[in-house]
Amino acid sequence: MDLEFGTADEEFRAEVRAWLAEHVPAEPLASLETEEGFAQHREWERTLGADRLSVVSWPQEYGGRGVPVLQWLVFEEEYYAAGAPGRVSQNGINLLAPTLLKHGTPEQLARVLPPMAAGEVIWAQAWSEPGAGSDLAALRATATRTDGGWLLNGQKTWSSRAAFADRGFGLFRSDPESERHRGLTYLMFPLDAEGVTVRPIGRLDGKPAFAELFLDGVFVPDDDVIGEPGKGWSVAMSTAGNERGLTLRSPGRFTAATERLVELWKKRADPADTALRDRVADAWIRSRAYRLKGFETISRDDDIGAESSLNKVFWSELDVALHETALDLLGADGELESEWLENYVFSLAGPIYAGTNEIQRNVIAERLLGLPRGAR
Repeated sequence: MDLEFGTADEEFRAEVRAWLAEHVPAEPLASLETEEGFAQHREWERTLGADRLSVVSWPQEYGGRGVPVLQWLVFEEEYYAAGAPGRVSQNGINLLAPTLLKHGTPEQLARVLPPMAAGEVIWAQAWSEPGAGSDLAALRATATRTDGGWLLNGQKTWSSRAAFADRGFGLFRSDPESERHRGLTYLMFPLDAEGVTVRPIGRLDGKPAFAELFLDGVFVPDDDVIGEPGKGWSVAMSTAGNERGLTLRSPGRFTAATERLVELWKKRADPADTALRDRVADAWIRSRAYRLKGFETISRDDDIGAESSLNKVFWSELDVALHETALDLLGADGELESEWLENYVFSLAGPIYAGTNEIQRNVIAERLLGLPRGAR
């Protein structure tokens, strides 16, 4: 395998690096999980979109640059190395968009993707329900046939970005007699539609970007169904594969974080503490291993399928470990409000969202290793 970047890749890297040096805000934006910060991050998405840098690998007609996926990885490395703002649009560009590109109609692509790329429409993920988290097939929210479309009823919870977003996407049971993975339909819907109630979820940190959604007879036209009605499970698995794979958590996120961890170790480490030194080295090595895995993934022509569960377990556990190491290096100073502390608290959610790691290990055991159910 040739791991050297070509001339075009390095030219693109230089362009992105220069753009970020000019445009990344000198002071961090407010948290995107607050109303003020959400608005600031939405404006940042518009800045990216204006220069076609929000989704560089998308076709040009949808707001991208049409560059190879390898150059998307290059962009991500430079983006995180520059300490650029978090992506408030990530549910749309990383989860919904790949699903539409695979299952959507030409009309849907032309209507939905350009405003998403431009930062004009921010999407919320409306999957989980009070009785259906990692066991998504247990969902009970319904989509009932009506003239020209569907009526949505039910409750979604832990809906990412929903407190301030514009639209949502989710899975609904459209055949009340169906069980588990059958009779499900994947739909998009506006969060300001009649019958939608958005209730922010109170958190200890006071940041309300997660929300519950209550849907009472919400009309959705047929044009907003993704894939075939009743066959939404296979469509949803496309979204889940992207969520667990590279697009939601690119290698650049972790290579940049471990570079900062190494610098922190140089400043704060006790030379006699070889155990802590080894933890820093382990995090650095694992981030590079994930980077190499990223190259391998994009070199394949097929979907990685159940292998996305391997990715998800790997990056979520790496995220926790590297931030725990940083806090141990900081000692008592780590208890102060800091970027390391805030990112550590967020990393603890990683083994839960995108399907708990316990569920992912079941997928790995059954679908990759071929073990019988109950044999773990």
